[in-house]
Order: sequence, then C-alpha cells, then structure tokens
Amino acid sequence: MAANRQDTGGRRHYFDDPKRWKRLVGILFVVCAVVVALDLVSLLQKGMGWHELRHQERDWEGWPGFYAVYGFLAYTAIVYTAKALRKGVMRDEDYYDR
Repeated sequence: MAANRQDTGGRRHYFDDPKRWKRLVGILFVVCAVVVALDLVSLLQKGMGWHELRHQERDWEGWPGFYAVYGFLAYTAIVYTAKALRKGVMRDEDYYDR
C-alpha cells in the first residue's frame, strides 16, 4: 500500500478510508433493497389485476428476482470464462524482452 502512495505523490485517494468502503457497500445494499421492493410491488400489482410495471415476453421473466438472478449468473459466467481464457492467453513476464 505504501508503494501505491509513493506512485501518486503521497496523496490519499477517496476509497483509502475503510469507512468510505463501508458507506459504499451500505448504499449498494439500500439500492438493492429498493429494487427488490419495486419488484415485489410489480408482483402485487399483477396479483391485483392492476397495470403492470414490466411487460415480459416469457412467463419466467415475471418471477420475482428473475433479472437479479439472471444478471448474477451471467456475470459469474463471464468471470469464470475470463479465468479460463487467461490460461491460454497469458504470456511470461519477459515475453517481449526475448
């Protein structure tokens, strides 16, 4: 960590303070809770026969939390695919020096 501060002229960055990381994670949790609440409101509206917030093409798109799970699985697949591709693409540290 000290080497990073020397590279930046000794300045501290915004997220060097752990309190700010905790605040950011807290904000993300609140945003997720609001999105889940809106998803449940949409489910209640559908059950009551009101106008729906979403217009899904397939039935499973109307499940509560479908897009959150779908996004998480897609992101996870991208990360693990990148890890697998790294083994084939990565070169030695002195590759360009040879």
